Amino acid sequence: MIPRAITKEELAALPIRRFDGEVSLVTTSVELERAMEEIRAERVAGFDTETRPAFRKGESYLPCLLQVATARRVHVFQLSRLDCSAAAAELLGNPAIVKTGIGLRYDLGRLKLLFPFDPAAVLDLGEIAKGHGLQQSGVRNLAGLFLGFRIPKGAQTSNWAAPHLSEQQIRYAATDAWACRELYLRFEDLGMLVAGSAPGSVQ
Repeated sequence: MIPRAITKEELAALPIRRFDGEVSLVTTSVELERAMEEIRAERVAGFDTETRPAFRKGESYLPCLLQVATARRVHVFQLSRLDCSAAAAELLGNPAIVKTGIGLRYDLGRLKLLFPFDPAAVLDLGEIAKGHGLQQSGVRNLAGLFLGFRIPKGAQTSNWAAPHLSEQQIRYAATDAWACRELYLRFEDLGMLVAGSAPGSVQ
């Protein structure tokens, strides 16, 4: 049975979970190559970005973090400290690795302002959820519905462009990418993904 909705009260009653595994902060060319070597071996990777928040009218920023969750760890690429464009374009265009997340059309559009790429095998879990009749398609509601835990918002509006991230920021950034990979695997178990042409494919 596919759950349909979760109330605010039900979500608030769930246990809080953050990603508590290994996080690889990618800030050097050596760390970048090590991360890509692992990512290339994956079948599916959770994907997310973080952008410095804007508080003034007309103010906007481009993504400064890119998070990729594998089966072993979450890699956090600090785009403001290292040119990751070639590696990120390779990942996003690799048809052999499913990149899965939520709100990816917007994320990809913003990343294209940083570097060119042709996306392949990109799957938006929010669109999958909507395709199955769910009205709630954000990562926190979906994690509550399908994974049974609550993701805290904590560091959501912090400065992601800071050269040195706090442990809270790193855990927050890693958690969404990890949760998206876990949601993909759960959707797969429930038969919610259609091989080859699942609703939610982002091109």
